[in-house]
Amino acid sequence: MSHPEAAAAPALDLREKGAPKDGAVQAMDRRLFVQLTAFGGCRDAAALGAALGAAPGVERVVYEDANDPSGVAILAMSEDADLLMTRHRRDLNSAAFSGLSPKPEYAMLGRTYSLGYEPRLEDWLLHRPRRVCLDPAWPWAVWYPLRRTGAFARLPRAEQMQMLKEHGNIGRLFGDAGVAQDMRLACHGLDKNDNDFVIGLIGRQLAALSQLVEAMRPTVQTSEYLENLGPFFVGRAVWRSPVPEASK
Repeated sequence: MSHPEAAAAPALDLREKGAPKDGAVQAMDRRLFVQLTAFGGCRDAAALGAALGAAPGVERVVYEDANDPSGVAILAMSEDADLLMTRHRRDLNSAAFSGLSPKPEYAMLGRTYSLGYEPRLEDWLLHRPRRVCLDPAWPWAVWYPLRRTGAFARLPRAEQMQMLKEHGNIGRLFGDAGVAQDMRLACHGLDKNDNDFVIGLIGRQLAALSQLVEAMRPTVQTSEYLENLGPFFVGRAVWRSPVPEASK
């Protein structure tokens, strides 16, 4: 007796998806990788920016650590993850960094991603992060990882999206007021502590970033479905690469 052939498995599609545009779903296989590397023992953070200089394909920000008078962190962004492991890695091992002490507890690496409803997919994945992080008018930043509980992953998709919408509405309120912008990065499998996401809050003033974190605390996702949050790196930019023309 013959058996019907097993149905062919659906083709694996790793592209990011956005909202339909001109009758078709937006999709692209491009994303931005973002890495934060922190150090201690730095007496001149601005000098690190001069030492880093221009790196084709990599944009960077130098932060002074608000909680460590000799602490700094370097934020690097690139579409090509290989550049973070070659050009950027080499620069972090240059003479300017030789006397500094790495702080691995603040190491973060994530990738931009979509939820499927972004109206301008390419801008969301590639350009907005650069505009926000490299804007001289937005020097303050709070970066932290988080991990959701397994219970969240088992919720129906509609229920998950409702919780994410609650978070999104708060972030949009702060963004529309011109006081804070949030960066959302996936770090599944990229984090030594098995976190799920890296979050960056960027603003003009530090108080607004603290208030944004506070406003997120009572949400269902934060209060019921987070397993781990932090550590938090709080910094102020003292040097940054120029915003690429394509991202302006």
